[in-house]
Amino acid sequence: MTQTKYTIGLDYGTDSVRSLIVDVKNGEEVSSAVFEYPRWKKQLYCDAPNNRFRQHPKDYLEGMEFTIVEALKKARPGVAENVVGISVDTTGSTPVPVDEKGTPLSLTAGFEENPNAMFLLWKDHTSLKEADEINKLCKEWYIDFTKFEGGIYSSEWFWAKLLHVIREDAGVYRAAYSWVEHCDWIPAMLTGNTNPKTLKRSRCAAGHKAMWHEAFGGLPSEEFLVALDPLLGGLRDRLFKETYTSDVCAGHLTPEWAAKLGLPTSVKVGVGALDAHMGAVGAEIEPHYVSKVMGTSTCDMLIASREEMGDKLISGICGQVDGSIIPGMLGMEAGQSAFGDIYAWFKRVLVGPTEQIIAKSSLIDESTKIKLINEISSRIIPELTKAAEQIPAEESSIVALDWMNGRRTPDANQNLKGVISGLNLGSDAPRIFRALVEATAFGSKAIADRFVSEGVRIDGVIALGGVAKKSPFVMQIVCDVLNMPIKVARSGQACALGSAMAAAVVAGVYPDIPEAQKRMGGGFEKTYFPIPSNVARYAKSYAQYVALGKVIESGLK
Repeated sequence: MTQTKYTIGLDYGTDSVRSLIVDVKNGEEVSSAVFEYPRWKKQLYCDAPNNRFRQHPKDYLEGMEFTIVEALKKARPGVAENVVGISVDTTGSTPVPVDEKGTPLSLTAGFEENPNAMFLLWKDHTSLKEADEINKLCKEWYIDFTKFEGGIYSSEWFWAKLLHVIREDAGVYRAAYSWVEHCDWIPAMLTGNTNPKTLKRSRCAAGHKAMWHEAFGGLPSEEFLVALDPLLGGLRDRLFKETYTSDVCAGHLTPEWAAKLGLPTSVKVGVGALDAHMGAVGAEIEPHYVSKVMGTSTCDMLIASREEMGDKLISGICGQVDGSIIPGMLGMEAGQSAFGDIYAWFKRVLVGPTEQIIAKSSLIDESTKIKLINEISSRIIPELTKAAEQIPAEESSIVALDWMNGRRTPDANQNLKGVISGLNLGSDAPRIFRALVEATAFGSKAIADRFVSEGVRIDGVIALGGVAKKSPFVMQIVCDVLNMPIKVARSGQACALGSAMAAAVVAGVYPDIPEAQKRMGGGFEKTYFPIPSNVARYAKSYAQYVALGKVIESGLK
């Protein structure tokens, strides 16, 4: 009798890491475990008002060990010895400075508490100035290294972040031999190949975030980097030339990690990728369907054949990279810098003063205070949603811009800020909340419109992520604004499932990722369809959103 085989998808999100064990035969999700980053949860090493968001590598290592061990404990007997592959996805661009051995500087003496020696989370926007300088030089240079990145480089990405840090921190500059993306570092740790010059680098991260392209011979030239800043001199030779897709094996588990995790050393570890890209795989992306990861932010992924795309360059997106999602196809990425984060921000605005008043109240005991604060916090969004649902789409005069964390696409500009316009004395919390939801939907339409205007056909939308699973209210508005059906992936762990699919290919169970998707996919749990009357109303509101955006952006210039 053939023994059942399993793979593990390791999914690093913004707030936590998840391990998912999957039966490769049919995609059954056998067990999973989640670990919230303890240091991040306390917001250590972060400075939100100044857009600094850093994460300690210990959070990642502790989370990996805990979740895999815990998921194996929950699984039925016999699973651990039949795990054949592990693949990893992470947020990105989330790079870290490392020494010559590939050790993050924050794990070395003297840098343990230095935020500049830690991973710079994707949403860290401390490098706005550096991104502007990169864009200016690219437009003046004889080669535009951003042309496969949508033509605009973002402060959320690799080069801007590392340049900001080495300018700001001379100690880190002197100690940093190289820099490594989060999605590359985890497989390097598991396989023991942490040498920055030999560890396998993700095509996905390098192509979309570091201006890597075969047409350039790899990364931007030494001459370009030195012209950008002499501090970058020599770094290119300590980085990488080759990149690899997620169907490639990075190596086998080391004896040390095999013992820690309770797995055999025969387990193959795949080359890493970015979480949204693996989410698209897990949600069974197909050509010309937008795979929309809807969480704190969004990532909109599209694939098309290389023959169909030819030499076409899509402006204003987050890159088009051969093999970044499905090896053999061109992967295109776009997204919003804030989506669910905007709803969370509004919740904090409303709940914050209330919590402070309750905490200082002498009318109730401490236990009741805690319970009351928790109840208000947990119920505020559901209550706002109920009230907002009762407001007719045509009634609101409020128009908002979804740029609270800058704009990722179309046309990256992290200097932009959010706006709420059209307020009057009748503007209550549910109406403002509805306007914010509509703004996030309009931001989604702006992305779809850019793809279409650039000649990329969109046949439908596949949604995944927390918002897609939890908020029919938000999903229907997005559906009406986009005026196209939205299928919601059944798996609540699509990113981890996508990584597990990739791991099945790496382990040799399936010949390629499309075959793994066919065998291991979970299908769809629901489809939203546009409501014709709402489509017409939102078309008018969207025109107001576009007009307001132009006014605000031109004013900043």
